[in-house]
Amino acid sequence: MSKITRRDFINGTLLAAGASMLPFRASSQAVPGLSDPLYYPPALKGLRGNHEGSYTDAHDRAVAEKSDWGPNTDLNEEYDLIVVGGGISGLSAAFFYQREHGKDKKVLILDNHDDFGGQCARNEHTIGDDTRLIFGGSQTMVSPHARSETVLNLYKDLGIDLDRFKTAYDVDFYKRNNLGAVTYFNKEKFGEDRVVKHPFSNYQRFVEGIPRSELSYKEAVKQTPLSEKGKEQLLRVLNGGLHVLEVPKRKLEEYIRTHSYFDYLKTTLGVDDPGVLEMARNSCVDNSGPGTDVATIEEALECGGLGLDPVTLKDAYGQKEYEKYIKEYGYIMDDGDPYIHHFPDGNASVARLLVRKMIPDVGEGDSAEDIVLSKFNYSELDNSGNVVRIRLNSTVVKVKHGGDPNSSSEVFVNYINNHKSYQIKGRGVVMACYNVIIPHLVPDLPGEQAAALGRSVRMPLQYTTVGLKNWRAMKEMEIGLAMSPGNMHQVVMMDFPVSMGGYNCTGTPDDPCAILMVACPFGEAVGAPPIEQFREARYRMLELQFKDYETEIKAHLSGMLPKGSFEFDRDVESITINRWAHGYAYRGSALFDPDMYKMARKGRQAFGRITIAGVDSDLGSYIHVAIDQAWRAVKELG
Repeated sequence: MSKITRRDFINGTLLAAGASMLPFRASSQAVPGLSDPLYYPPALKGLRGNHEGSYTDAHDRAVAEKSDWGPNTDLNEEYDLIVVGGGISGLSAAFFYQREHGKDKKVLILDNHDDFGGQCARNEHTIGDDTRLIFGGSQTMVSPHARSETVLNLYKDLGIDLDRFKTAYDVDFYKRNNLGAVTYFNKEKFGEDRVVKHPFSNYQRFVEGIPRSELSYKEAVKQTPLSEKGKEQLLRVLNGGLHVLEVPKRKLEEYIRTHSYFDYLKTTLGVDDPGVLEMARNSCVDNSGPGTDVATIEEALECGGLGLDPVTLKDAYGQKEYEKYIKEYGYIMDDGDPYIHHFPDGNASVARLLVRKMIPDVGEGDSAEDIVLSKFNYSELDNSGNVVRIRLNSTVVKVKHGGDPNSSSEVFVNYINNHKSYQIKGRGVVMACYNVIIPHLVPDLPGEQAAALGRSVRMPLQYTTVGLKNWRAMKEMEIGLAMSPGNMHQVVMMDFPVSMGGYNCTGTPDDPCAILMVACPFGEAVGAPPIEQFREARYRMLELQFKDYETEIKAHLSGMLPKGSFEFDRDVESITINRWAHGYAYRGSALFDPDMYKMARKGRQAFGRITIAGVDSDLGSYIHVAIDQAWRAVKELG
């Protein structure tokens, strides 16, 4: 095993698994609050996100139906509000509750992970004397100016100046360094390692400023390692689109919403080449849905599937309906906000701003700029003297009213921390966790609501961040973003060029940098129902060890980048694998699970003094959805 594997395995996986065993901060209850001054999760490497130990108790409860957790310790703690889940929705719910009911209201946030923020995760890669910041999940405030008054007011309360990103984001970085969007064909799937300077997809719209390919479709296809038959079919796909459908204009919208994209490829365009179909299946890597093998034409259009441009949705809907559609789903393609509203650590800074606002002593500073380099003292999170407390490594296993849910004024919450069971009491509870587990935690939930919540599955997601000592090899290959249809990670990209709050993005190819590798894993069987594919991919993700991921990453980068200019053991300093087994909210489609929105709205109903938040409750994976749903849940508590 190489040096990097040993270092990352010890400093990442083992420390993450043992985090809950660090000593508690002294308090009258002798519980919560990690006191070790070295406890700082953003700097950990190895397996993160759903790290080892974070999901064990939850799986025991939901999958194994475990109910006996041994002796239960009543901490005699009472709170005005208990929040289950410390992601952006849970943090927002705590903030809104205090804002509406008073700063003196006691709030406790429980989370099963060793860090707050959920997918708003911060990764720090220290390379020599330099520390590179990057996001490990939620990356961007998408089209923020188009959001609700609730969201905009929260940004204002946190001091976020949306216009600041116009100068913070270096939109000329990619052009200045001649970094474009390419496709990497690997030897295992396509017979040889080859980089073609064309993305063959629209994923590059998520990287503001990256130049369009100068190659024509014809020239780009000629350079691929596909067979002659495959090249002919790929060119046919690239030249296809809505215009080849023999459907009257008045029926086009309904048609693309109800017909399969893969049927369009196979039947309308006559595609059967496995290489082309592999490219198509992996061409959508975002939160709009699973692989395109189970997508409608509309869904493939929405995410920019192979041969389809999202802007052509206008052809189906007309300008007015198109604008309404993209406003609802967050896709602003050719107008509105540019895709620049990133902090250097993505939306982790929003989570950190919320935490510092509620627990001021956790970190220095008082602005949205200085949050970037504010070093957090995690021992302050669960200080017994705080009005708002965050208790990490704590998995909730039971939430139950003290009496009749219709009249009870108290809710008891049981959670597991370091293999021990504890109980606390609150006047109200916001469930801002993965909604599908709520029926397992709230035993007397009405059957119909429990069944609806059980449908709120999520798609797995993996964000791997890699600390490089330099990016000379990326520069030599002119790679700002690489689509990689034959690899575990379908996308490799340079980090967004954002400088603010005293932090500067990487400057020259000789400087250290962090790169992002994105994986939206599917099941092995093409065309299998999405929920089955999610389950298969989720289990496979969690079964892999760090060495398995490292082997894949090494093969990927070594095959894509030039020998000599890049040597994995020499140039890679660190690896952080952010595994989100339950990542993006699944919206369903006309082909599969068409009633997902109906189920989500039914499932999120208030139940006595228990309300439900999180992105699952409105089936959107953006930060603004999490915030809006937190506000709704708090309002329902009264």
